[in-house]
Amino acid sequence: MRYNTFYQVHKALRAMLYETASQLQRTDFNNEEEVTSLLANITTVVDVFDKHAYNEDYFVFAAVAQYEPSVVDSFEQEHEKDHELTTQLRTLINIYSSLETDEEKIQLGSALRKAFVDFLAFNLVHMAKEEDIINNLLWRYYTDEQIRAIERQIIANQPAESTAIVWKWMLRGLSNHEITHWLKAVEKNAPQVVFNSLVSTAEKELPGNRFRQVVDELMEAA
Repeated sequence: MRYNTFYQVHKALRAMLYETASQLQRTDFNNEEEVTSLLANITTVVDVFDKHAYNEDYFVFAAVAQYEPSVVDSFEQEHEKDHELTTQLRTLINIYSSLETDEEKIQLGSALRKAFVDFLAFNLVHMAKEEDIINNLLWRYYTDEQIRAIERQIIANQPAESTAIVWKWMLRGLSNHEITHWLKAVEKNAPQVVFNSLVSTAEKELPGNRFRQVVDELMEAA
């Protein structure tokens, strides 16, 4: 099976979308504490998606554009649409702080739910297309090691804070077996401090029974 550079990160992004959409549905827009938490989470989502699109444009798509420029142009246009959707969400978030009446806040909540559903639906389709079309082009023109090298470039250009956020959502979005496989790869290829940090994050993010299963599988492999 060929290496899928989108697999883990797209699972993380989908987990962010699903959990934030669920929080959005149950938020009372007249409850300041609930709204503050929600708007912070939506802001994190759009920031992560913006960074992800940037990485794809400048690393992944750039590699494909050498051979299939027209395909890449189509995907870059989709990223422009995605940017429009994130801008709309940010605008609504900024408006909230200026609202005074309960009715205004409820109306903004309705607008925010619609805008987020549009954003979610667009990105689910977009990611599925990347996993199909872009992956197949990467596999056509590059070896797995070359694809991994592109991925390492992306990781090397990420601030530690951004990496930590993506790690958290990967852990929330992956199965136990997938997490164990990931940890094994990190232990084999990365410095010990990186592996220890990832294990610590897993312990924090996973329910106790899931973390124990992951550790048990790691110990069996060792």
